Amino acid sequence: MKTVLAFGDSLTWGAVPGSDDRHAFEDRWPNVLERELGDGVRVIENGLNGRTTVHDDRFSPHRNGADHLPGLLEAHTPLDLVIIMLGTNDLNFCYGGRAFEAMLGIDRLVEIVQHHPYTRGARSPDVLLVAPPHLREAENEPDYGEYFGAAIAESKKLSGLYERVATERGCISADAAPLAQASPIDGCHLDAESTRALGAGLAPAVRSLLNPGT
Repeated sequence: MKTVLAFGDSLTWGAVPGSDDRHAFEDRWPNVLERELGDGVRVIENGLNGRTTVHDDRFSPHRNGADHLPGLLEAHTPLDLVIIMLGTNDLNFCYGGRAFEAMLGIDRLVEIVQHHPYTRGARSPDVLLVAPPHLREAENEPDYGEYFGAAIAESKKLSGLYERVATERGCISADAAPLAQASPIDGCHLDAESTRALGAGLAPAVRSLLNPGT
């Protein structure tokens, strides 16, 4: 059995645009990915609304991804692959709102995965970095501009910056933007069609990482 950890924010949790609801289990991208990969692969979905790469949220506690990740690595050891799709919340004005800072946070998360002191003789899992879908203008969020309005352009820089981290750290990167688009309802989250498309679209890259040379 191959085991994959999908580590992300509300896009991984499955937040429905413009509401407090959650997409159905079968629509959330980690679960779609597991179905696409077929028997012999388990994908553990671990998404948290508001999760950042390395930042503490002054308004909502327990959102720092660098704090969460070591415990998850230990809890789910042995892992074959960790998929990290974070960075959107780092573009919030509270954390500087720059893609470059999100890249630094992503680099720290990869470092944690690669250098964690795994128990029971487990090896360090492979890492797939996924640049989140681009932010866009929101139709029904009156405070959106206060949080993310200046970050739409920054979100379009994430793919190139994550590719840079992947090259330097010896892992793989992928871009979610061609696979899924943020809903215009809130400018950030994915509708059911897009989250399903993301899971299906990531399957070839994940399959090649889990089965190299095939």
